[in-house]
Amino acid sequence: MNEIFEQWLGYLRGIWRNRWYAMVCAWVICIIGWAVVLKLPDQYEVSARVFVDTQTILRPLLQGLTVEVNPDTQIGLIMKTLLSRPNLEQIAISSGLDTQIQDTNSKDKIIAELQKKISLISSGKENLYTITFENRDPKLAKQVVQSTLAVFENNLVGGSRRDSEAAQRFIDEQIAEYELRLSEAENRLKQFKIKNTGRMPSEGQTYNVRLQQATTDLSSGRLELSQSENRRNSLQQQINQALQQQLKGDGEIVVLPIDQRIQSLEQNLDELLIKFTDKHPDVSILRQTIADLRKQREHDRSRYAASLAESGGGTRGQGVNTVYQQLKVRLAEEEANLASLRVRVDEYTNRYKELQAQLSTLPQIEAEFAALNRDYEVNRKKYDELLSRRESLRLSDQAEQSKQDLRYKIIDPPQIPLSPTGPKRFLLMTAVLGAGLGAGLGLAFLIAQIWPTFDSRYGLKQIANFPVFGSVSQILSPVAVRQERRMIVSYMCLGGILVMIYAGLVIAEKFEIL
Repeated sequence: MNEIFEQWLGYLRGIWRNRWYAMVCAWVICIIGWAVVLKLPDQYEVSARVFVDTQTILRPLLQGLTVEVNPDTQIGLIMKTLLSRPNLEQIAISSGLDTQIQDTNSKDKIIAELQKKISLISSGKENLYTITFENRDPKLAKQVVQSTLAVFENNLVGGSRRDSEAAQRFIDEQIAEYELRLSEAENRLKQFKIKNTGRMPSEGQTYNVRLQQATTDLSSGRLELSQSENRRNSLQQQINQALQQQLKGDGEIVVLPIDQRIQSLEQNLDELLIKFTDKHPDVSILRQTIADLRKQREHDRSRYAASLAESGGGTRGQGVNTVYQQLKVRLAEEEANLASLRVRVDEYTNRYKELQAQLSTLPQIEAEFAALNRDYEVNRKKYDELLSRRESLRLSDQAEQSKQDLRYKIIDPPQIPLSPTGPKRFLLMTAVLGAGLGAGLGLAFLIAQIWPTFDSRYGLKQIANFPVFGSVSQILSPVAVRQERRMIVSYMCLGGILVMIYAGLVIAEKFEIL
């Protein structure tokens, strides 16, 4: 511990021996430094604050109706690109700095200075931004800040407007193009329909569907024709049987009511035989029923003949000939229905043959028609979609224009400062004083290390590595003592004068005397 203390005392004694070098160095550095600080030009800082409101009342109302744009992302992008070279060139032109441009190097220098001195500070979530600029000329500083605000507002308001106009022009061009395509597709479809009149497919029906429908209609018509012929034959047979069963002594035709039931069942049997075979249960039951009714009819005829013999024929034929007349009427109706069915079957047959004859052409026509329809539907769908997009864009543009005043507001406009904001001469002069004193102490310490002096027994022992038995102190004469005291007083006066000069400069700077 004593060794460290002795070492520090040696350093301090070495600095004190070279104190005049330290004082001269401090004076030189302080005088030069303070002169430079005083020569520094005044700097004027101009600032402005703007507020951007991204939470307008129209946003939730227009959600889903307009083109959605995230305003926070848009503002963040504008802030990042505000100090880009094109914007800085525009700021330079607006603030009048372009008059100082003589060549490319001077232009680049002005742009670099603007990029360095223009400051953008965000307050965070409140969307409050501060724009500052510092320059020797307060009016120029204000013009630069105003130009920066104008560029910011133009990018914020005009940027979306330019994007909207560009999108509007693009959509209008696309609508005109698709309108032309749609018109051409309609003309092709119209010409194709005119060219293939009578061979066009029905609504939602292809050639195969039409051919299958024709086949089904023809089969159904033939089935109905066959059923009608069976009914006609059955009626004719019943009438023939009635004609053969004439009663003796009277040529009157007798038809019993049970004959009508037998005829109806025989018609049902014919219809069942078209659908099923003879072994089907319904067919067997119906045949048995008809056989039973025929036996019953023979029994009724016998009883009817016996009743006529007993009554002497007084009530013959009453109520029976009425059934015979009904059979004749039904036969006529069936003949007419049969003729109608034959015409229908002929028509179905012609349609089927016509479709068969056009087997090689109709599918091709249908394929071409489907292709034309598909092309038309694609163009029409895209055209309608573009119209909807244009309407959404128009509504977005109108909503954007109506809410611009709410989105952008200058809180603190730029003002010309009355007093300079820089440089901070007090701090600079204090730093110069500290640097001068530090440099002086360093110079004295360096000289003491370069030209060492043995001023204590400890120092001599450390260097020579010999034991030191004693030392003899220097005894100054009264004249030398007075001379030494005068030197110390002079040294302290020089230091005090240096401090007083510093204090005077600080006071002059505070009261703006200089």
